[in-house]
Amino acid sequence: MTSDRWLLYGAYGYTGELIAREAVDRGLDPILAGRNREKVDRLAADLDCESRVFSLADPGLEGHLDDVNLVLNCAGPFVDTHEPLVAACLDSDTHYLDVTGEIEVFESIRENDDRARRADLTLLPGVGFDVVPSDCLAAHLVERLPEAESLAIGYQPAGGFSPGTLKTAIAGLGEDALVRRDGGLEPATVGQTTREIDFGDGPVPAMTVPLGDVSTAYHTTGVPNIECYLAVPPGATRWLRYQRYLDPILALGPVQTLLAKLVDRLIEGPDAETRAETTATLWGEVSNGDATRVSRLRTPNVYRTTKLAALEVVERVLAGDAPAGHQTPASAFGPELILSIEGVERIDEWHR
Repeated sequence: MTSDRWLLYGAYGYTGELIAREAVDRGLDPILAGRNREKVDRLAADLDCESRVFSLADPGLEGHLDDVNLVLNCAGPFVDTHEPLVAACLDSDTHYLDVTGEIEVFESIRENDDRARRADLTLLPGVGFDVVPSDCLAAHLVERLPEAESLAIGYQPAGGFSPGTLKTAIAGLGEDALVRRDGGLEPATVGQTTREIDFGDGPVPAMTVPLGDVSTAYHTTGVPNIECYLAVPPGATRWLRYQRYLDPILALGPVQTLLAKLVDRLIEGPDAETRAETTATLWGEVSNGDATRVSRLRTPNVYRTTKLAALEVVERVLAGDAPAGHQTPASAFGPELILSIEGVERIDEWHR
């Protein structure tokens, strides 16, 4: 096995294809893989890449990975795909990365930490927009206020979402949100807490949402109380609070299947012009009761950030620069990782 040989699973999805094309442009030569032969072979022919076709339900899954050093999983929903692929990576001595943002996936993969450390393997989920910028922002804030007791992360994305992102969101409909309280994960409802956040152009309404940072930022920083917020249009917080009354219906399998089919039929994801012209802003705040620190990140479009961040991490892991075991982006590479991505700006503010 050569140290630079790696496989991209889910290569023909929206995010996977963006990463595949960027990887080829950089000369990184990925092996393109997925379960749909026609789609895998078409993309591989277009990019002149090696291809492999297999399902994660295949017996002997690890045999498909025996000659690769790293797998980047872009096939969501990751709650369905991470377990067999992580197990196959551990069985074949292969590093595992993915672009998930799902709390339960982060927590599940962390359970393999001891085995990965013993095998000198890296398990690093969340190497895209979820959660590289926010994880690095959290780590930076705690460097500014090491005795922080609470952390809030806010998101203001623009430019729309991919089919895969929306289907992952659909899979989570009807489930409780989660927050971090005194070091533990506690259920909460979407929009349970609202506040105004200044992302740089004045305060806008934002509400609590279940994002991966309640898992990853805790393991990166040790801050015991963490909430995640999403900027929303005025008036939206009231409507979204009422969603919980529909949760029993939204959680039904047939309803989720129908919604996923509608996404496949109607949603294509942001086009190249949108990705080039839109940006995202992240806001973070830490406090210890006596002092508060605030920082913001401005990044390229969510999907441009994802492809650039994911490949930055791929290159670092292949180079042998990542620690063994379960890692977060900032625990592996520090808070400055995000500043290696073209177009990212960090702004610090001082409060009390």
